[in-house]
Amino acid sequence: MKLVKPTAEEGAAGLRAMATVAQARQPIAEPTRRLINAGQRVLLGKVEDIDSLDSISPSDLAAKIQRQEIREQLISGMVLAGFSSGEPPVAQADVIQSFAQALDVQGPQLKAIERLAHHDLLFFKLCVLRNGHIPDMIKEIYRESGARGVIKGISGLRGHHEDPTIAARFQAWEKLPAGTLGSAVFHHYRANGFALPGERGGFPEQGVYHDISHVLAGYDTSPQGETLVGGFIAGYRENRPDRGLFTALFVLSIFSAGVDVTPIDVGAKKGTIGDVAERFLLAIERGSKLSQDLSDDWNFWDYIELPLEEAREQLGVPPKTLFGSGDTDR
Repeated sequence: MKLVKPTAEEGAAGLRAMATVAQARQPIAEPTRRLINAGQRVLLGKVEDIDSLDSISPSDLAAKIQRQEIREQLISGMVLAGFSSGEPPVAQADVIQSFAQALDVQGPQLKAIERLAHHDLLFFKLCVLRNGHIPDMIKEIYRESGARGVIKGISGLRGHHEDPTIAARFQAWEKLPAGTLGSAVFHHYRANGFALPGERGGFPEQGVYHDISHVLAGYDTSPQGETLVGGFIAGYRENRPDRGLFTALFVLSIFSAGVDVTPIDVGAKKGTIGDVAERFLLAIERGSKLSQDLSDDWNFWDYIELPLEEAREQLGVPPKTLFGSGDTDR
C-alpha cells in the first residue's frame, strides 16, 4: 500500500463519502472517527467534523473522483473503517458496496466486509487468509521444500515438530555483537517468549521477515504494535496483487474487528486502530519507502550481521517521524 494525496476536490468528496460510511453506524464508533480524522490530517492537512458533513450519493462521488488510484484508495479506506470497531452493521457494508459499484472498484476486500457484517465468520476468515500474506509464505515454503516442508512448517508452528539444525542457525544470533540486527532480533524473540524457527512452536523461517520488521520499524508486540507493523508490512507489499491491503486487514481483523483469523489464538480485541490511527498511516507510508519487499524471497541473512542502523539505512527504513513535529519516536 502507498498513500496518494487527493486534489482538493477529490479530498472534499472523499471525506463526505467517508462520513457517509461512518454515519451508517449510529452513534459513530470512536475508533472509526479517529481513523477518519487521522486520514484527514495526513492526506488533507485539516480536520472537519464528520458529524456535520452532508452525505454524498454514489453517482455524485463518481462524478467528482475520476482517478482510479484515488477511487481504489478511497474504497480501501472505507473497508479499513468498516473493520475498525468490531463487526460493522450490514447497513455500513451496504453503503461501502454501493460506493464501490459506482466507482467501478472490485476486489475480495468487498466480499470480506460483506461477510464480516453478516457474521459469516468462517468464510470471512478464509477470505482474509486466502488473499493476504500467509499464502505467499506457504508458496515459498513449498517452492523450497515441497509439500513435506509445508507440513513440517505448520506442525512446528502448532508445537508438534522441531528441527534442531534449523534452530541452531537462529540460536547463534545470540552470540552476534550487541547492536547488530541479528542480536536485536534474537532478543526480540526471547524477550517476548517467542520460539525461534526450528524450535517447537516456532514460525517457519519464511515468516521471519515479520519479526525482523518489528525490529527494523521499532514497533513492539502489543496489539498497538502489531497493528503498526501490519501497516508497515502492508506498505512494502505495494507490488502484490492486493497492494498489501489484506496485510493491513489481517491485523485489523484481529485487533480492531475483534475476529482472530490466526490458527494459534493470539487474542482478539476491538478498536485498537483508534489508539494508533495516525501512526498506522505513517507506518504504511514508511513501509512503502523500503527498497524491497521483505516478504518476497528476501535474503535476510545478508543483513543479520550488520549494525541495526546500517541495515535500516541500506533497506531505506525511514524514521518514525511524528505527525505535526520534527521529533522521532524510534
